[in-house]
Amino acid sequence: MPRVPAPVEAGDGAMYVPLLTHDEQVDVLERLDFVLRNISELRKEVEELRSSLQHLAAEIIAEVRSHLEETQKVTRRRRFPFPRERSDSTGSSSIYFTASSGTANTDDGESEGGYTTANAESDYDRESERESEEGEDEVSCETVRTARRDSLDLVNEDEAPLILDSSLEEGLGQLLQQADRLHNGDEQEKREGFQLLLNNKLAYADQKDFIWRLARAHSDMCEITEDADEKRSYASDGKEEIEIALQKWDQSAECHQWYAILCGQLSEHESIQKRIQTGYVFKEHIDKAIELKPEDPQSYYLLGRWCYQVSHLGWLEKKTASALFEAPPTATVQDALQNFLRVEELSPGFSKAGRVYIAKCYRDLGNNSAAVLWMNLASELPANTKEDAESERELEEMRSVWEE
Repeated sequence: MPRVPAPVEAGDGAMYVPLLTHDEQVDVLERLDFVLRNISELRKEVEELRSSLQHLAAEIIAEVRSHLEETQKVTRRRRFPFPRERSDSTGSSSIYFTASSGTANTDDGESEGGYTTANAESDYDRESERESEEGEDEVSCETVRTARRDSLDLVNEDEAPLILDSSLEEGLGQLLQQADRLHNGDEQEKREGFQLLLNNKLAYADQKDFIWRLARAHSDMCEITEDADEKRSYASDGKEEIEIALQKWDQSAECHQWYAILCGQLSEHESIQKRIQTGYVFKEHIDKAIELKPEDPQSYYLLGRWCYQVSHLGWLEKKTASALFEAPPTATVQDALQNFLRVEELSPGFSKAGRVYIAKCYRDLGNNSAAVLWMNLASELPANTKEDAESERELEEMRSVWEE
């Protein structure tokens, strides 16, 4: 059992014996290493199980797609039992647009989604009822196959990305604008944004700006849900989405940024060893995001937060990092402060949490007057995010401590 510290000399200069001897400390580290190895083996078994489930899911998805194509055929036959008149409609501009909802274009024989139809003229004016039905079946099947060939489950890595025509590109632009608006809203709007992107995944899964926003939506859902298992699931799914995107677009600052964020969110539910490993990955991708987009305040904020957390690692985390890695992660409060000040330089008032971090950095560095100044500046900003709300509580605690 650990010994309780006891004075070995009387008087003001009393000294204390350590809680653990050197041999006992070594024994504790060996036991910790044994636990970490067992956790690593368990994770391997879980990954094997996940791989098996993914194969099963792929088979189910293939069957569902086959059923959808057959259903699409039947729907077209029932919807157009007789030759149709030519329409001058330019089609729906809804941001919920999917490939199968486009209407015909009268000028070039293409549907609104950009898919070429066979016998565009005779389908509407001159062909018999049977020919019209056959033409619609042909369009329907081709539309479904084309829209879904860029699905994440079906894409061939050697194929070139699908190029959008003008109508689909316009629909994508509207979709992304609404996704951004919902992302900046309250929790209910974030949920709506997540569902909106899921509904359009098949149509735009091969578009970079769509995919990183889908990953961002997973991150939003991870933040707002309270259940630990759901948090882990959203973070894991979002990380998988953005990993695939990084294979195609490794020069995208947003892809690197959201990959780092989702890795960090996922590590919150993992072991100390995994969290430390994730710290290296997080730093690597945030550095890459800053290299690709050096004027983005969000990346400097994330890097500042990482530096602050590393500078305050506890004894156990430091010992574990030293035992597992030749070069443990290092950062100082001064490093964190420089990054947070860079955020304010690029975007004054970027976030309430950022200003609270600046106040905490100055407090830790012993500059109380600067800390008070930034506490007051932080109080001027609204709490727009969950992290802002948490920083508001920290701000109140800091005030109460200083008032005492």
